[in-house]
Amino acid sequence: MPADRTPPVDPPVDPLAHLVALEGVGSAYAAARDGIDVMLRDRGLRRTSPETTAESLLRGAHASAVLEGSTASAGDVREGRGDEISQDALRVSTQLLGLAPTLRTSPLQVFARLHALAATGSVEAERLGRPRDAEAAARLRGIADLVLGSREVPALVLAAVVHAELAASAPFGSHNGIVARAAERLVLVARGVDEKSLVVPEAGHLLFRREYESNLRAYRDGGRSGVHAWLLYGAEAFTAGAEASPLRRSADEE
Repeated sequence: MPADRTPPVDPPVDPLAHLVALEGVGSAYAAARDGIDVMLRDRGLRRTSPETTAESLLRGAHASAVLEGSTASAGDVREGRGDEISQDALRVSTQLLGLAPTLRTSPLQVFARLHALAATGSVEAERLGRPRDAEAAARLRGIADLVLGSREVPALVLAAVVHAELAASAPFGSHNGIVARAAERLVLVARGVDEKSLVVPEAGHLLFRREYESNLRAYRDGGRSGVHAWLLYGAEAFTAGAEASPLRRSADEE
């Protein structure tokens, strides 16, 4: 080879590419994305208002809080009189979208901020945004590397993996479920799937609560088959989250 010629460099392999190759995963996520795109297009995305986004975020906060153990109703959350857990989730939702640009460049900073928002008033100030220990810190760095390194697989797959990794590893001393679900929604915004955050993935998880919890356990403990099961479940949850959008359903007072 001539001295002035450099060999071609293969592009880096997406760290999640092997997951899309699992049976049924690629087609399930393609169908989920198509459903989201159709919902956004058919409901006239350009005619949506900030109030529609706010309603989606409120619904998500309520669903995430219930999954975390809250007993507050959607009406309680809407009126600002829910229990402590619902207030924690609502506090995250009010600042979530402003973190989308940072997620693209500094995911670790975003994870820390999400925990700080969720746990304010519940834990000591010095623990806000801080991982439990060195092992948890390493796990957070690994999740951040996935966000930065995964550019080829569907954004919905990345969102599902980020969610499961944060929930299963529980890197913070509290509020890991709220952080995980917020990060999942944020990936959809930052990667352009749902820039106005009108899908309510948290509501999909609440609708399938039993499956949600069992598949998270499978992801944590079940090896490759558990990851596969979580991913197939995740596509269904995203589809349900699109159906729960305020673009499709009028607000309910539960």
